[in-house]
Amino acid sequence: MAIFLTGSTGYIGAYIAANLLNDHGASLNLLVRARDPHEAEERLWHALQLHFDFKAFYEHLQTRIRVFRGDLTEERFGLSRDDYDRLVHTTDSVIHCAASLNRKSEKSCLNVNLRGTLEVIKLGMQVDHYHGLRRFSHVSTVAVAGRRQDEVVTEEKSVDWNRSDYDPYARTKKFSEHMIRELLPDVPKTIFRPSIVLGDSRRAETTQFDMVRAFVFLAGLPALPLRPRDRVDIVNVDFVAGAIANLHAKDRTQYDTYHLSSGRDSQTFRQITESLAAAQDRRGPIYLPFMQKPFTSSINLASNRKSPIGHVASLMKVFMPYLTFNTVFDNTRVTSELGRKPVPFSQYSYPLLKFSRDTNFVYPYQDWPAKVGGSAA
Repeated sequence: MAIFLTGSTGYIGAYIAANLLNDHGASLNLLVRARDPHEAEERLWHALQLHFDFKAFYEHLQTRIRVFRGDLTEERFGLSRDDYDRLVHTTDSVIHCAASLNRKSEKSCLNVNLRGTLEVIKLGMQVDHYHGLRRFSHVSTVAVAGRRQDEVVTEEKSVDWNRSDYDPYARTKKFSEHMIRELLPDVPKTIFRPSIVLGDSRRAETTQFDMVRAFVFLAGLPALPLRPRDRVDIVNVDFVAGAIANLHAKDRTQYDTYHLSSGRDSQTFRQITESLAAAQDRRGPIYLPFMQKPFTSSINLASNRKSPIGHVASLMKVFMPYLTFNTVFDNTRVTSELGRKPVPFSQYSYPLLKFSRDTNFVYPYQDWPAKVGGSAA
């Protein structure tokens, strides 16, 4: 039997897959969108080469990974009846990580985050009907808490249906949580809500650059339109993936919902920028919080340009609300249950910044070795 994991070719999903393979000896059923078997395997290799050399990856592919070529948003994932039945009868638990992070597109978020989640729930119902579903884990977001300001938010106080949402992503993820609770009432469930996931505390390399671009842009400014004592809830991806894999593997968890965040230990902007400045032997930025509104207006205007500056501005437009709301998400549940805490962002922010600048925000992917040939399937 295997864990059905969606989103394995994404940033967090690849970390979860690697953790399950390395630390839990799990077998995985992976849904991958591709035109043919070899393209699916190449996509997986790109996603997982941050975690394995090719020899180890290929061994896992042959022995512990089943690839199902399909689309999250299609009925039965677009699989044939035989393949869908095989998926149902070889799955014993689900980790649903796939999502559209397009915070500006209502259409994309509705299709992937709602229709896609419904298809995963339907699979879970089928698995539960035939032989029981051990656990359904869903990777959500702290953004389900909606518009906040200057707060510490606990898991049970996050969802308020009368509160406005920041964007389509947050809105659809909130409703996805609701669907899971309503449609799988008797199945053991874990809802994971990561905060801003940025970088790996153990190494500088990353394959995810959108938020990093915004971070590098801000780090290069001599003045910041932010309040220096505001806290920003950034969490390292290795903590997030480890928490998801470890709690999913447990027979029973203490809670059904967890903030995967830095919580009350979240650092202030001044702590982060002082650390970066010291690492580069330079002076830190000055803070001009009264410039926040004009800065935001300039970002919104520049985001319409089709240029590198426009691309960075469009990223900043999306992330600015999450940088200025001075809200953190209590992580007492997960840190108490796991017995460890996330690594402070200031301890690994400079290597992340340097790697991203040195590679011009492109990970140096390795191609599929020619001597291996085509699909292993």
